Amino acid sequence: MAKKKKSAYAEAGVDIDVMMNSLKRIGKKVKATNTSGVVSELGSFGGLFKSPGKENLLVSSVDGVGTKLKVANMAGKHNTVGQDLVNHCVNDILVQGAHPLFFLDYLGTASLAPKVFEDVVGGFCKACKENGAALLGGETAEMPGLYPNGEYDLVGTIVGTVERKKLITGQKIKKGDVLIGLPSTGLQTNGYSLARKVIFETAGKKLSDLVPGTKVTFEKTLLAIHKSYLNPVSAVMKKVSIHGMAHITGGGLYDNVPRVLPDNVDAVFDRAAWKTPAIYEFIEEQGKVDHEEMYRVFNMGIGYVLMVGKKDVEQTLKTLKANKQRTIIVGEVVAGSGKSVLIN
Repeated sequence: MAKKKKSAYAEAGVDIDVMMNSLKRIGKKVKATNTSGVVSELGSFGGLFKSPGKENLLVSSVDGVGTKLKVANMAGKHNTVGQDLVNHCVNDILVQGAHPLFFLDYLGTASLAPKVFEDVVGGFCKACKENGAALLGGETAEMPGLYPNGEYDLVGTIVGTVERKKLITGQKIKKGDVLIGLPSTGLQTNGYSLARKVIFETAGKKLSDLVPGTKVTFEKTLLAIHKSYLNPVSAVMKKVSIHGMAHITGGGLYDNVPRVLPDNVDAVFDRAAWKTPAIYEFIEEQGKVDHEEMYRVFNMGIGYVLMVGKKDVEQTLKTLKANKQRTIIVGEVVAGSGKSVLIN
């Protein structure tokens, strides 16, 4: 048989047939994320979703994975970054008490590599199912000359809902409240530009090397999936009145917690309450990074913070434990001016 002539567009770097074939192959996985609210069919120009009740608010957030994608490329492992992105977005709206309805993704690349694309979308699908969200739609853009060959970027948008009367704003946070930290799985999706510079350039480490003081490789440590706190935190919301929550992303405890604090209180964190994971100690020492800057760039082992009244601490800890979520009491709320204070 005569070989099919390559189109002019394909010669320029964009092969429409490759993209359409990949979309067909991941179709079943995407459909498997459908929830009862999905109205549209896969491939529609716009995704359709039933509107929540009139007493419900929509809560949305958009984010990316950052240069963690560089590590995924180095490792040739692309089935986890999609999960990172969904879980990150879910946590962002969970702070306000919202549950996800649907997720939309954007993947931009120089040229579509079918296996990479399908692994990334497979990660989206896995995390969407785990969080009860529908993968409602997305955009895949091939732009040779804009992105470096072999690399791609990811952006995700989540839309969720919360009953107006159950919205968590942080305005209930008061002096005497207790700060409960939920451990992170690692760097999650922040600080990778600094981490990569120190680990691979300054220290000259390889992905296969062990993180000093552990039996875990840099690859496994750096690609650890950004955890979703949806299920354990949702269980707590059914039991007690959570006064405030913060997802600890870029900016760390210093910048993220004040986003929900009233102006008349401070959140005081006792750094002696938890052991800093070895990866952060390695980055700080090898990169000669200022200790306080570490707490601005990274989560330093705490991925999420709940603020509850003293009378609700026991029930909160009990509920989180029942939902297999580790917890650490990391501090308290005191009179102040709306900032995070880190001691010890």
